[in-house]
Amino acid sequence: MSTQRARRAALCAALAVTAGALAALPSGSAPALTPPLSMTAEHLPTWQTNGIVYAMAEADGTVFVGGTFSTIRPPGAASGTRERPAVNFAAFDAATGAPADCSMSFTIGSGTAQVRAMDVSPDGETLYVGGSFGSAGGSGASSLAAIDIDTCTRVGSFRPSANGIVRAIAATDDRVYLGGDFTQISGESHARFAALTTAGAVVDGWTADADEIGKAVEVTPDGEHVLLGGDFFTVNGDDSHALAVVSADSGEVERAYPEGFIPTASTVQDIYADATGFYTGNEGSGGGVFDGRIALDLDTFEERWRDTCLGATQAVQVHDDVLYSGHHAHNCSSMGAFPNQSRYHLLAQSVDDPKLLGWFPNTNDGLGEALGPRVMAVAENLPGEDRDYLWVGGGFTTVNGQAQWGLTRFATSPDSGRPTAPEAHAASTRPGEIDVTWRASQDLDDSLLTYRVYRDGGSEPVHSVQAESVPWLRPQLAFTDTGVPEGESHSYRITATDGAGNVSTLSPAVTATSAAGTEPYVEEVLADDPLLYWRYDETAGNFASDASGNASSGVHRGGPQRGVTPGAVPGPQAASVGHDGADSYTYSDDVYSGVTRYTLETWFRTTTDEGGKLIGMGDRILEESYSHDNNVYMLNDGRLRFALFNGTFRTATSTSAYNDGEWHHVAASVGSRGMELYVDGERVARNFLVTSARNLSGYYWHTGGDNLDRFPGQPASDYFAGQLDETAVYGSQLPADRIAAHLGAAEAPGDSVTTLEPAADTYVNGAATGTSYGSHQQLAVRGSSPYESYLRFADLPGAPAGTVLKGAALRLTVGGDSFSGSGDDVAVVPVEGSWTESGTTYAGRPALGEGTLGTLSAPSAPGGVQTVPLDRATVEAALGGGELDLALVGEGTDSLWLWAREATQSGYRPQLVLTFGAP
Repeated sequence: MSTQRARRAALCAALAVTAGALAALPSGSAPALTPPLSMTAEHLPTWQTNGIVYAMAEADGTVFVGGTFSTIRPPGAASGTRERPAVNFAAFDAATGAPADCSMSFTIGSGTAQVRAMDVSPDGETLYVGGSFGSAGGSGASSLAAIDIDTCTRVGSFRPSANGIVRAIAATDDRVYLGGDFTQISGESHARFAALTTAGAVVDGWTADADEIGKAVEVTPDGEHVLLGGDFFTVNGDDSHALAVVSADSGEVERAYPEGFIPTASTVQDIYADATGFYTGNEGSGGGVFDGRIALDLDTFEERWRDTCLGATQAVQVHDDVLYSGHHAHNCSSMGAFPNQSRYHLLAQSVDDPKLLGWFPNTNDGLGEALGPRVMAVAENLPGEDRDYLWVGGGFTTVNGQAQWGLTRFATSPDSGRPTAPEAHAASTRPGEIDVTWRASQDLDDSLLTYRVYRDGGSEPVHSVQAESVPWLRPQLAFTDTGVPEGESHSYRITATDGAGNVSTLSPAVTATSAAGTEPYVEEVLADDPLLYWRYDETAGNFASDASGNASSGVHRGGPQRGVTPGAVPGPQAASVGHDGADSYTYSDDVYSGVTRYTLETWFRTTTDEGGKLIGMGDRILEESYSHDNNVYMLNDGRLRFALFNGTFRTATSTSAYNDGEWHHVAASVGSRGMELYVDGERVARNFLVTSARNLSGYYWHTGGDNLDRFPGQPASDYFAGQLDETAVYGSQLPADRIAAHLGAAEAPGDSVTTLEPAADTYVNGAATGTSYGSHQQLAVRGSSPYESYLRFADLPGAPAGTVLKGAALRLTVGGDSFSGSGDDVAVVPVEGSWTESGTTYAGRPALGEGTLGTLSAPSAPGGVQTVPLDRATVEAALGGGELDLALVGEGTDSLWLWAREATQSGYRPQLVLTFGAP
């Protein structure tokens, strides 16, 4: 078994166990969120700031925030509107997100005042505030202040001073511990860390002097120890970089973490402690940094786990045994999670396991240092509330894609966000079976979803299954409809449901007709056990279905053209994908490792003179790869090159050019015979110097484009302008006779397909009864306030000798505008009356015949291609030179817009598809 297949099998087995366990739960007992998550991902309406929030604390349902801002404004209000003054400090009702009855200004004579630290006394009566300010509430202060929470006034007796920024505060019943840039507190020497009494006096004998900035202070739950974090390398002279455990009584170092436990270039930005452990948020710069989180046990102060995500962590907070964190994580591939790509700013993990949980609300980088979230706080067990709240502050200006500055919050309920609609495909390559595949949906706080498959608009599912998914890994799922008579067509739609019962919208309908026999090319490919096999027969969306059986689904980026005909290999649903040569490509939705001997295979057609990648491996999926290898690409002059890197570049290059606008088959392999390049069944290049590729980990397959930087003969464009079809990857070097067998199967006698464009088409409008629309580029259909469309296909051919009509279908393309698709079914009916393209109006529309020849099932996807099987007997009667007149009639109030024969792009025009084969 290949490494990839073994990994897939293990994953499927794990999911099956999970699904079985959940299925055994009593009715109604399923958790609303995927355990152990407690917070939903839907952000709640919250007032905003006009600057950065650096500090946050909560007391009895009030959340206090501090930072560098001057105003606050309601949720939804644009910057500069509906603002009220709030100078670096504000208080909010934790449950409503609205301002609370407490305001105080923190200012400074010169420079920028900032509130950097807050903590509430254990009795909930006093808020301690630190930062860099010279005045608090209108009276003098030196970067430290205390506020009586009940009256929202300064505690006059608390008047310590710091000669530098105070960045961290931790309060106990009798002490207030500080961290920051300072070297003196109230004139006494204390470098970066200090302890005060609650009256504001420096605690004699408490010393924890550090050589660099202190950024985090936390007291252990038993009150015996103080946890210190920051930039430092020594504490009290002991070698301890970025993290140390000291005595709460004296400051003496009780556990040091010598340089190396946290890399030299990394620091501790935040610390949080719960009943059993403490957790650090870390930031680094340069190479070899550590940006993730560390969990440590309180009993031993030893590491429990650490993650290795890259993207500086600024805040950590625990709620119900889940560690929530704020950062700008952009690469968690070292943990088996997402590759280097667009940033995630909020993540969740179990306190016992670094695996990322399925919680993915997001912000942007925002203001200042562009770090996104900077601080977190939980408000729980509030009087009159049946839910807890997670507050997040920082420099962000959007949350979940919506404008929101500085503050946001989440709650434990309700979970009201619906999963995204699945993207599906249906195909039949074996008699009696229709395979339905779909890409798993995305839900921001539920990674385990239930999918239900509905056939022909039925109200009861014909199949249901549970599966896990996260944004960067949404596996392909499948259902095979069996016992379907030859030539019988069915449509399928799918929903996804989360643990709270939120149901996605129905997927766009997909339709397939049960095959009369097997497809020779498909059978030959599957006989060689491909790791992935993308046929590109989908007609809309971003999902590329994998026919290999390994569920290695592909994802289209950059909007390549879908359902482009003709395809490279004849077949009932033959189509290809069209790439633009600019930014469109397809990537595998899973990483591959251990692929050192392989064969890459695809069909291509192009006239480009700028080259481009046909297929290769890369380390990123949502942007160009930084690292890449195992590339098959076209040079500017149309020649093909197969290249890999194993310490030096190795290549095999064709002598002929293939940018002639014809379909060509290419297979590139590496193995015991060296590197081999085949085109149209002939070996055109070979390199004996390498028999194995590098063992790469964390790489994805890309087709149609990706980075080719530094590869020999890099073409003018890394992206391919042309069509691709029937892409497969094999985990071995295929012999020449198998490559020839694939090519031969594509050319084997079989069913033939003939396509015709309309000789005329038009639509009529019930609201403009005298208007003709025959010259329009689109057709329209609607039931109520009606539109009807008409198409005429002329001079239908006769069946070739020895064949009969085995199938007929109408192929239509939905317009590209957002409103073009329809959620209503559309019937195809015969036209009996006469009509002309230029003269037909609603008032003079033709009579329609009895019966329905076919149905478009809710063609809702803009740009989607709809293939509607037609009544074979009706079409057969028109063969041999006759005409076929069809009408499209709506059944509801939702309008549908389709491309007409006047469309400038030929691939968008309607087609009548006739399939002929042996009786």
